[in-house]
Amino acid sequence: MTEELAIKLNKPVPRYTSYPTAPHFHAGVDQAQYETWLGELPGDARISLYLHLPFCDRLCWFCGCHTKQVNRYSPITAYLEALAAEIGRIGALVGTRPVTAVHWGGGSPSLLDAGDIARTGQMLRDAFSFAPEVEFSVELDPNDMSDDKYAAWAAAGLTRASIGVQDFDPKVQAAINRIQTYEQTRHVVESVRAVGVRSLNIDMLYGLPHQTVAGATETARQVASLRPERVALFGYAHVPWMKKHQSMIDEKALPDALERYRQSHAAAAELLAQGYERIGFDHFALPHDSLAVACRSGRLHRNFQGYTADEHDALIGLGASAIGRLPQGYVQNTVATHEYQRLALEGRGVVARGVALTRDDCVRSYAIERLLCDFRLDFAELRARFGADAEPVVEDAVAVALNDEHGIARLLPGQLEITDRGRPFARTVAAGLDAYLQVGTARYSQAV
Repeated sequence: MTEELAIKLNKPVPRYTSYPTAPHFHAGVDQAQYETWLGELPGDARISLYLHLPFCDRLCWFCGCHTKQVNRYSPITAYLEALAAEIGRIGALVGTRPVTAVHWGGGSPSLLDAGDIARTGQMLRDAFSFAPEVEFSVELDPNDMSDDKYAAWAAAGLTRASIGVQDFDPKVQAAINRIQTYEQTRHVVESVRAVGVRSLNIDMLYGLPHQTVAGATETARQVASLRPERVALFGYAHVPWMKKHQSMIDEKALPDALERYRQSHAAAAELLAQGYERIGFDHFALPHDSLAVACRSGRLHRNFQGYTADEHDALIGLGASAIGRLPQGYVQNTVATHEYQRLALEGRGVVARGVALTRDDCVRSYAIERLLCDFRLDFAELRARFGADAEPVVEDAVAVALNDEHGIARLLPGQLEITDRGRPFARTVAAGLDAYLQVGTARYSQAV
C-alpha cells in the first residue's frame, strides 16, 4: 500500500536540483576557476541567466530561500549597484554567446520599483547578447504589485510570470505569515495576462502547519480555476537548523508523513482532474505548454528552478548566493549580501565555493536527471554517451532494483524503471545512484 510506504520511506533525501548537491560545494573553486570555465565555453554555447534579488518586505516563515526582510528601499538601491558591477564583469567574459533564457528570483523581484525593473532589464541586454526569442520569467509576490510594475515588466520583455500561492486557507496563511487572498491572486493573473504575458506558473505547497487534505484539494481547485500553464506542487521543507525564521512555525501543527502524502496525492489528483498533465514528481502543466511537450518528447530537464524545458549549455547565476552550472562544474556566489556587495564593488570575484565535476559526477548527474524526468534510465543510452565510465552507474542502478523491497523500482531489459507506485518516491530511488550521500553531515528534507 502506497500510504504505508509514505511512512516506511520517510527518510531525508536531496531534491537533486544539482549533482553533486550544494552541501558538497567547497572553497577550492573560486572566481579565477569560474572565469577560466567561462572562457572555455564554445562560442555558440546557449546561456541561461539567473538573477537573484535577496530582499522581501515581509519574511514568510516557510521560506527556504536566501533572502532578508527590508523596510526601506535604500538597501535595494545599494545592492543593484553591486549587481551591475557583477553583470558587467561576467557579461564581458560571456561575450556574444547567445542568452536564451533569463529568470529573476529571490526574495521578491517584484519589490523593485518600475524604474529599476527597466534599468536592470536594460543592463542585462547591454551586457549580454540576447537571442531573438529569449524566455524571460520572474517570481512575483501579489502583495508587491502595482499597475506601473506590470507595464515595466512587459516593456522589459517578460514572457512568464511565477506566482507563489502556497495555500489559500486563511488559517494556514496566518501560520506561515503569508496573507494572500484568492481574489488578490486572480487580479495579478488577469493583470499579467492583460500586458501580454503568455505563460504563467503558480507554486503550491503541501505539508504546511494546519494544512488538511480538504484544504490542499480546495487550493488546487482554485489554482486550476486560474488556468496557469504550469503548477508546481512542492512539499514544505522544514529545516529550521538552516533557516532560523522557520522556528516561528509551530512544529506541533505540522502534518506527519502519512498526512503529507495524502495532501500531495489529493492535490495532484485534483490538478489531473482539471486537465493538467503530470511532469516529473512535483510539477504539472497544461498539454500545450512547452514543459508538457518536453516531457512527452524526452527533453525535460531539472535544475535549481525545478523542472524546465530550457536546454541551455551553461546556467550563470548573478547576485548574492546565486548558483551557476557550467559543463566543468558548479559555482556559488557569496551568500552574505553585504559581503557580496563589498567584493563586487571592489572589482573582486564574488564566487565563494563550488565543485569541479569529475567524469563519474557527470555520468551520475545525467542518470539522476533522467530518472527524475523520465522515471527510467536507459543503460544503452548511458553507455553510448559515456562509454566505459557508465558501467559503475549501471551496476548501481541494477543494485537499486535488486535490493528494492517496496516495489518502487524494477529492472526491464536494459533499463531501470521507477514504477507507478514508486513515482512519489523518485528521489529515494535516485539516491541509490548518489556517490556522495553517505559523505559528510548534510541534512535534507523529507522524501515526500
